[in-house]
Amino acid sequence: MSVKILAVGDICGAPGLEFLEKKLKDWRRENSIDFVVVNGENANVVGVTPKQCDAILRAGADVITLGNHTWTRTELQPYLAERRRVLRPANYGPQCPGRGMGVYKTEFGDVCVINLLGRFTLDNNTDNPFVIADSMAEEIKEKIVLVDFHAEGTSEKRAMGYMLAGRVSAVWGTHTHVQTSDACVLEGGTGYITDLGMTGAAESVLGIDIDQSIGKFMGDPPRRYESGKGACVLEGCLFEIDPESGKCLKAEAVRLR
Repeated sequence: MSVKILAVGDICGAPGLEFLEKKLKDWRRENSIDFVVVNGENANVVGVTPKQCDAILRAGADVITLGNHTWTRTELQPYLAERRRVLRPANYGPQCPGRGMGVYKTEFGDVCVINLLGRFTLDNNTDNPFVIADSMAEEIKEKIVLVDFHAEGTSEKRAMGYMLAGRVSAVWGTHTHVQTSDACVLEGGTGYITDLGMTGAAESVLGIDIDQSIGKFMGDPPRRYESGKGACVLEGCLFEIDPESGKCLKAEAVRLR
């Protein structure tokens, strides 16, 4: 039998977190989801707090991945050092707290989750994610391997998918908050989607208040981002994977509104 693995797009502010808390557990049970990875990068609009990470895990996530705002909340650093179920990008320096890869025991075998951060247009001091991913793919022994590539460029994300095709179970992109229409199974049995989308206010600009976003492009003075309001959406991708081979059998975009 195949196992169902759900990857959930970036949580955007309080509306996104509240919607996740309201929907995820029931939807997971109703659809017999076996494992859930949630990107918590923007649960605090920019960054995430330890309290919010705890809430995401209670809501039904097995693992939380992060991205370029990992270090925005300084209180997260000791938390990352203690929590195995919260990952930061593996290509940050080894002196940074936390880990970029985790192996988690399940009823259907061990699951390896890798978190990576892209470099195209993201101003960060990180190692090359392609070199790191290539090395990890050679060394990892687990059959089910999942990769969250938090990156800006669609070209960068698609290149990562093709480089890892046939070597891992699934690769998905996060960060750009717009769900792409290319969910598929790549040659070699690797599930792929360029971007999961987001979990937050549906009528917004990437989860941010519409008027504020327009004002920014019109030249308004910078101010702290505010979440959008109103009905929310949870976006992601559902992967069906053969636990014996680690190959993906089906990849399907998910949108709950």
